[in-house]
Amino acid sequence: PVGHSGSPAMYNFSFRHHNLDYAYMAFDIKEDQVPAALDAIRLFKMRGANVTMPCKNEVAKHMDELSPAARIIGAVNTIVHEDGKFVGHITDGIGFVRNLKEHGVDVKGKKMVVLGAGGAATALQVQCALDGAESISIFGPKDPFFARAESTAEKLSKETPDCKVSVFDLADEAKLKEEVANADILVNATLAGMKPHEELTLIKEKSKEAGCKLAIGGKGMLLWQGAAAYKLYPGLEMPTAEYQKFQEENENK
Repeated sequence: PVGHSGSPAMYNFSFRHHNLDYAYMAFDIKEDQVPAALDAIRLFKMRGANVTMPCKNEVAKHMDELSPAARIIGAVNTIVHEDGKFVGHITDGIGFVRNLKEHGVDVKGKKMVVLGAGGAATALQVQCALDGAESISIFGPKDPFFARAESTAEKLSKETPDCKVSVFDLADEAKLKEEVANADILVNATLAGMKPHEELTLIKEKSKEAGCKLAIGGKGMLLWQGAAAYKLYPGLEMPTAEYQKFQEENENK
């Protein structure tokens, strides 16, 4: 829900930091209101907008131009308004890749296993393939998202032929064990671990015993996808270190 979004605080802090006469506000827009919202952006000459679910796919249909990832996924989370022209981007996958890089991990040439086939999973799968991952094995339950995972794999076989993308049933424990044993990076893009599923785990072995060297949380992905979108608006790097410090100082107030 946009009412719970941390984006206004993050962007407005960054605008003040750069002395920009910008303001970032949250609006609750239903899917059928997307065309009217886009008309308002044009009318008020707004620089752009971020988009959350469930409007990401609908917004993509109304763009004049799409970034490679947004075109493959068919979803947009960042609109940049260039003198009447709308350019649609999706920065979720960029945020994921940058979060890994900040921890010294490069996706280029790596074998990946991704658990889940929802929106976040699709965004990071596509970006990792575009950024040179060697292979991506997607494991998802046989739900409506499974067909989306198969469709993503099909698109990537044409767009990024050097990256081998395969889709498997999450219930196939033997295949999951085999693929994880040969992977460099394992990604959990499911609800496991999130409230109210904190105790749920999809991998039975203890990670350290299995040779896992590093575990990275997902909060950084949120920060860096925002930073990637910020750069598209004023063309400046978001002051992420300053914002994180500001957050820490005000957390307990």
